[in-house]
Amino acid sequence: MTAKPAPARPDFERIALLLQGGGALGAYQAGVYQAMAEANLHPDCVAGISIGAINSAIIAGNPVEQRVDRLRRFWETVSSPPLGVPDVSSLKLNDNFQHQTVNQWRALGTLLWGAPSFFQPRIPPPIFTPAATPDRLGFYDTKPLKSLLESLVDFDRINAKEAHFGVGAVNIKTGNFIYFENQTHKIAAEHIMASGSLPPGFPAIEVDGEYYWDGGIVSNTPLQWALDSRPRKDTLAFQVDLWSARGELPRDMIEVDVRQKDIRYSSRTRKGTDEFRRMQSMRRAAAKLLDGMHPELRQTPEAELLAQEADSKVYNIVHLIYHARRYEGSSKDYEFSRRTMEEHWQSGYSDMERTLRHPEVLARPQSADGVFTFDLKTQGRQ
Repeated sequence: MTAKPAPARPDFERIALLLQGGGALGAYQAGVYQAMAEANLHPDCVAGISIGAINSAIIAGNPVEQRVDRLRRFWETVSSPPLGVPDVSSLKLNDNFQHQTVNQWRALGTLLWGAPSFFQPRIPPPIFTPAATPDRLGFYDTKPLKSLLESLVDFDRINAKEAHFGVGAVNIKTGNFIYFENQTHKIAAEHIMASGSLPPGFPAIEVDGEYYWDGGIVSNTPLQWALDSRPRKDTLAFQVDLWSARGELPRDMIEVDVRQKDIRYSSRTRKGTDEFRRMQSMRRAAAKLLDGMHPELRQTPEAELLAQEADSKVYNIVHLIYHARRYEGSSKDYEFSRRTMEEHWQSGYSDMERTLRHPEVLARPQSADGVFTFDLKTQGRQ
């Protein structure tokens, strides 16, 4: 099935696509974007963390008609079996146990041999070597990723600012979270790699004399970046999460590990949305007060301070959250098999296609706070 094209661009000043980090789960985001593209929903604001940064760069760094193809090339490349690992993607799997066994075998292959054109084991491992610079302190070498990114991403297009673009990383020395934006930085492959350098697996990346790690260490969700950006605009935001904050009670130690990773990397997205909604109610109230305020009072420092925060814009925040199957286990973020990649991609495509069946998703909100949120899992119920 093909996602039905929107009759016209939705009545928003900005369409934002915001992509969470999550390793191999990132193929879900590629499927979401394919459905968006088929529905003629082309974002003019794109941001990501970790694997979300890579997907974001491929989307923002290509013309509309090439984006899905470039995403497909990336995911087919990194999901190819490493040399020496048999391709088991065509095996017929009859139950969850068989599926789990095959997934774990493929994840072991990733641990031992890495992912083609993405990362490879560092030999000897840094734990057995003397002190080194941060860019060598990782169990895997990510240098192959630089060449792959440069072959798939037109960084001149990103830096031409056709779309607002940002990726999050953490400065190792200061511990400060930073967004590398095309409004303030000349974006290159190093900025994307820095956003995805999760220790201890991946080494730090040097950018302008400073070393950076994966932004997911501090915050794995770029939603707040888009909502806080100035000037404020009527925004239709698609927040694509790879980790679900809500889940079932674990039944064994493997599921304990899965659950804690989901909670940690979900970055409390719903709490952030609820807090934004509360603040937006206050901003809209301030805007109404200022509109009816006497001109003399309007010139006071207190009124000017209110004016800086007042906001009458509207926001649709559409959540798409990947819900892993139980057989995926705790290795789901580094299980790069072709079979699983296709499963993730199709899940993202299907979820977005079903989300777009709900017309309220693309309509301007009418609530008093000017904020509408939608989650297919809780509101779509299809």
